[in-house]
Amino acid sequence: MADRVLVIGSGGREHALAWKLAQSPHVKQVFVAPGNAGTADNGKISNSAVLVSNHTIVTQFCKDHNIGLVLVGQEALLAAGIVDDLRAAGVRCFGPSAKAAQLASNTSFAKAFLDRHGIPTARWKAFTNPQEACRFIISTDFPARVVRARGPAARKEVTIAASKEEACRAVQEIMQDRMFGEVVVIEELLQGEELSCLCFTDGVTVASMPPAQAHKRLLDGDQGPNTGGMGAYCPVPQVPEVLLEKINDAILQHVVDSMRQEGAAYVGVLQTGLMLTKDGVKILNFKCQFGDPQCQVILPLLKNDFYEVIQATIDGKLCSFMPAWSENSTAVCVVMASPGYPGDYDKGMEVTGLLQAKELGLQVFHAGTTLKDGRVVTSGGRVLSITAVKEDLMKALGEANRGVAAIRFKGATYRKDIGHRGIRLSFPPCRGLIYKERCVEAVTNDVLFHQPKRSIVKIRGFTGFFDLKACGYDDPILVSQTKGLGSKLQVAQACKRHDTIGQDLVAVCVNGILAQGAEPLFFLTYFSCGKLDVDVAQTIKEGIAEACRNAGCAFLGREMAEVTGMYSSGEYDLAGFVVGAVERGQMLLGLQRADEEDVFIGLASSGIHGCGFNIIRKILLMSSLHYSSPAPGSCGDKTLGDVLLTPAKLYSPSLLPVLRSGHVKAFAFIAEEGLLEGISRVLPEHVSAVLDALSWKIPEIFCWLYKEGNLSEEEMAWTFNCGIGAVLVVQKELAQHVLKDVQRHEEAWLIGEVVAPCHTGSHIKVKNLLEALQLSSPQHLLNNAVVESQHQPRRNKVKVAVLVSGTGTNLAALINYAKEPGSCAQIVLVISNKSGVEELRNAARAGIPTRVIDHKLYGSRSEFDSTIDQVLEEFAVELICLSGFMRILSSPFLRKWKGKILNASPSLFPAIKGGNVHQQSPQTGFKVTGCTVHFVLEESCPKAVIHQEPVSVRADDTEETLSARVQEAECRAFPIALQLVASGAVQLGADGKTCWKQEGQNLGLQGEKSDCASSPVVLEPEENEVV
Repeated sequence: MADRVLVIGSGGREHALAWKLAQSPHVKQVFVAPGNAGTADNGKISNSAVLVSNHTIVTQFCKDHNIGLVLVGQEALLAAGIVDDLRAAGVRCFGPSAKAAQLASNTSFAKAFLDRHGIPTARWKAFTNPQEACRFIISTDFPARVVRARGPAARKEVTIAASKEEACRAVQEIMQDRMFGEVVVIEELLQGEELSCLCFTDGVTVASMPPAQAHKRLLDGDQGPNTGGMGAYCPVPQVPEVLLEKINDAILQHVVDSMRQEGAAYVGVLQTGLMLTKDGVKILNFKCQFGDPQCQVILPLLKNDFYEVIQATIDGKLCSFMPAWSENSTAVCVVMASPGYPGDYDKGMEVTGLLQAKELGLQVFHAGTTLKDGRVVTSGGRVLSITAVKEDLMKALGEANRGVAAIRFKGATYRKDIGHRGIRLSFPPCRGLIYKERCVEAVTNDVLFHQPKRSIVKIRGFTGFFDLKACGYDDPILVSQTKGLGSKLQVAQACKRHDTIGQDLVAVCVNGILAQGAEPLFFLTYFSCGKLDVDVAQTIKEGIAEACRNAGCAFLGREMAEVTGMYSSGEYDLAGFVVGAVERGQMLLGLQRADEEDVFIGLASSGIHGCGFNIIRKILLMSSLHYSSPAPGSCGDKTLGDVLLTPAKLYSPSLLPVLRSGHVKAFAFIAEEGLLEGISRVLPEHVSAVLDALSWKIPEIFCWLYKEGNLSEEEMAWTFNCGIGAVLVVQKELAQHVLKDVQRHEEAWLIGEVVAPCHTGSHIKVKNLLEALQLSSPQHLLNNAVVESQHQPRRNKVKVAVLVSGTGTNLAALINYAKEPGSCAQIVLVISNKSGVEELRNAARAGIPTRVIDHKLYGSRSEFDSTIDQVLEEFAVELICLSGFMRILSSPFLRKWKGKILNASPSLFPAIKGGNVHQQSPQTGFKVTGCTVHFVLEESCPKAVIHQEPVSVRADDTEETLSARVQEAECRAFPIALQLVASGAVQLGADGKTCWKQEGQNLGLQGEKSDCASSPVVLEPEENEVV
């Protein structure tokens, strides 16, 4: 039966709450009291004149109108105890109690609470005497310039003073006139990026929302007086995911847990105002409901039924109904205010253009509006909130501004730059420049390291003169390029290999301008980090200098910045900038000149570059290899990390004479994209291309990636260069001549030709790629069965359920694996026998359905297992993974799911059975321990092993350190084992032994055994042997 809901308030926040609730099929009608013009007779939504300040009247209204749920938007009412009074009368209400609402209503209480529980906030002190407050302001060694008034009824809650003198005047005004209450709190003025982080909480579980950033100043550029908020955007792209996780755990969850410990369980929405300072994240303030305008950008991104989320929160079942959010959308809200706001303002001005804004697909939330003679007129300071939801921040801001332009009322005040921080800070190539704009500290300059025979005069830092005429140019065109290394930089940091990064940076920049036939003249670089490691910086600098010498250009200098709090230990960012020159008549026109029958010459690449590293890092998450593992194939003593970090080749010295000969039509460096996209950059729309992969040599690393990642041919060609580092387009008649010139310095081949346009399928076709990948592997990593099956449809993903109890560590690894493109499994359900455990929150964040089946509610083990079985059948589950599941499954259940249940044990079967393996290993002299993933049977069988991950026992290992490394091994081993079973490469035989099948070949398995036998990865020591 559908409910009637009452929303208390009249602002844009309350309109947004009512709008979202009205979308629920569980909601019959939404009353808004007192409401505004936007909530008056709007579908399910209508206004009510009930006197909300009188709790008794509100209670009677709820009973008379069969109100099933009340939402309180106004914090003053929450502080006054309206939730307590309604609940006491049997009315279901969403929001915190008066005791819990003190976090927002009583600043001194909130500050003392934060101090008691060690939660970072600004330094502060509360006063009842104005003279003492002023003495404190003047005497402190920190900027005590924030004055907060106690009491929810305060017309102006906070003053941010420009000086200590102004702060003292604010104190005198507040305390002598008693305008704001009898207590003021003086706070330190914090500097940094301000952020709003909100969550739903049932008093135990915290379900965080995407972060939002509000703009408080009235005018563009953060100028003018402070307001209640002139707009907001959500999410905030400049805040990394790892920081949000820390905020969720160290702040939101900490606050909720601490309130519960103090006997004031917080239930509802909690908003924290945070400042990202150089000393870490600090809390500015709390709100005990959605902020306004944060609410108007957060709720449009909620994918769940808002009503259901609220009910789960009130019932204490939030862990079983975690909200999900739109992942690829951004919301921007622009507030339109009355002239004179935030001071005195006129009322009664007609508002027009609302229908036009709605036709643009925008949501207009009313605040200070009312109806007069059927017309919408202004009645408050902030009048409207115009919200747009688009795929990125720039587009959303543009659409919101279009809506603002469509709406008219006299003297309307609004900002056009909402989200400007996010737009500026969310573009990675500009990171260094943005940090400099934000006045980060510890900026230093290095100057000229290498001076070829050029005319350069050093001035200071980066500044220098370059005499083009002295270099022999007559009519030059300058060509510039700036680049970073993307995910390859993260691989280098993980490997602690920094000697090739500088060479790589120079190569990608110099090769980029080579596409226009330009000679590199000078090179600059920007290096930023959290804490400078001199040795790392010097190693990178030496690599850059060496590469500049090889390229024949000057290394003019670099800038380094320490950016406190923005990088983890060992992390850094690196960008390069090169300037080159080409005579006006020697520029390569490229796209206009390639014609049918022209030929492609491919130059050998040194390895993997560009976007390929994104998928490589994902492949390694589910691979048995690590960066330090021996490289696959015949790569000598090199590790996998060594092969991956091989720098790009510098083609400039060898190719410049060829490019300037006039025989080359176009050149493309295959760096940022895969082979297909790289070729497309030199291919006009009126022609197509055909390449033959058997015409060039593909390095073994690409074969390994194809196999290990379970990638398709198309994925390989779009993602990786597949052994081609650059391509030239030449006339067919000149092809052999140009090829010989190139081969004097580089390994090169004729790899394809330009053909007539193809009107069906891809613009570019790569023939024989699969055969070429197979031939590139002397160790037969691929087998002919793969070639024969290349046209077969790809296998549907196997549906997997994970059973947890709150003690496991493998769920996150399984979730990450299941998201990979080559995964054969899909996690469709997570079941826990305990509520409120972290795994349920992790699953909900990943959009995976969860169920709590409490074993304590069942009379027998079989009854409990039967319920689990019914839920598994409901989700059509095919495989089960146990991740720290602490219940013994019954024999009927195990028989039914025989060969379909996987578990990880912290030991190597059968070397150590039972007991504490991590304690036994150091004591008994074992040199190797590890973990085993196996099928779960009624009776344990060492032949049911799927995969093992050995871990060496170090001399200085303790039980704790060894246990931690075995847990890490489990997180690597479990996804591998699940992939083996889900792909059909491994199954359980009738005799309880693991069977290996030939189909495992496309997963990179040796697959030589088709009979039932132990897995080749299982370690089985001889009897009585100490490993």
